[in-house]
Amino acid sequence: MKYIVIVGDGMADYPMEQLENKTALQYARTPNFDRLAAEGELGLVKTIPEDLPPGSDTANLSVIGYDPLKYYTGRSPFEAASLGVKLEPTDISFRCNLVTLSTEESYPEKRMSDYCAGEISNEEAIELITEISKCLGTEEIDFHRGSNYRHLMVWHDAPDQWDLTPPHDISGQVISDHLPQGKESARLRQMMEQSYSILSDHPVNLKRIEQGLNPANSIWIWGNGSKPLLPPFSEKYNMKGSVISAVDLVKGLGLLAGLDTIEVEGATGNIDTNYNGKAEAAIKALKEDQDFIYLHIEAPDECSHRFETENKIKAIEYIDHRVVRKIRDELEKSGFEYSIMMITDHATPLSLGTHTKEPVPFAIYRSNNPKDDSDRKFDEASATGTKIYIEEGYRLMDRFLKQI
Repeated sequence: MKYIVIVGDGMADYPMEQLENKTALQYARTPNFDRLAAEGELGLVKTIPEDLPPGSDTANLSVIGYDPLKYYTGRSPFEAASLGVKLEPTDISFRCNLVTLSTEESYPEKRMSDYCAGEISNEEAIELITEISKCLGTEEIDFHRGSNYRHLMVWHDAPDQWDLTPPHDISGQVISDHLPQGKESARLRQMMEQSYSILSDHPVNLKRIEQGLNPANSIWIWGNGSKPLLPPFSEKYNMKGSVISAVDLVKGLGLLAGLDTIEVEGATGNIDTNYNGKAEAAIKALKEDQDFIYLHIEAPDECSHRFETENKIKAIEYIDHRVVRKIRDELEKSGFEYSIMMITDHATPLSLGTHTKEPVPFAIYRSNNPKDDSDRKFDEASATGTKIYIEEGYRLMDRFLKQI
């Protein structure tokens, strides 16, 4: 049996008047999602415990089979693992976004204009984070480049008492109430304020302004955490597997769980990602020696954070047409028995632009045990109607792989 989990990040949503009072999943044309639901098991799963923040970190940790209440230490350590940054037990890592803030003279009175600085290119970002490292790096604090707007800061022998806000949660808001809190928070605030002076007049940003693009004029520090210790996935489930994703968070989670990562050219984490390439990489790995693939697609979540309704619909349909259909067709031809789990890790409602904690739909299809219920659709309402509900999200992977 071959197993593949397909995660459409942030696909779940609320009904919207402009979508005929439907959710994005209900409104989008998803015949391949719906076929999995009709021919498999459909239900709801709570991926985020009530006591934890509704992030892609906690949600994907849960979906991949680890109890967040036991193993979650923060977001950035997963990204550190993906970037090859080794954390010592006393190190605290932080996500370091390149963001666009508005131009008010007082730093606290600025607004979060763009949490991703117009999806700044890797080439531009490298110049900027290198300058930040040069000006703000110390023996205690290191900066590490990631991709686009997503970067990393590591504080050696740091305190671990912080209250930090994800920048995508405060789009358009004044930042004063969302600046770092906690022990030595003044030091983080100072670095963020200094970064504005360093970056505002940097040639990269001056050129971006000339081109009508958002400048990456500040860093934003959040997502603190220490290195987690995850039991190997191979020991939990007795199978060899890989992760396919464009984002360091999910790749790092896979690496910390002992899974391989498969790089796909053109995988961006946005709506322009290489859907076909991801599907082809998954098929190739399953046909060779992999038992399990965790295929993560970020695009719907990014569209929600930007309030891009039309693009979220497109992203969902691209996953349906270019990923699910292709994978299922190729696995049918291969002759393998296989199981597919379709899931969204968490909801990211277009009306809010941020993550929420509601249970989300999942569908499990097994080629050796097909069902037949044409009334089932892969959406929130249909999943609710089945009355199948997994309270502890990390147990869903047991259900999928152990065929409970």
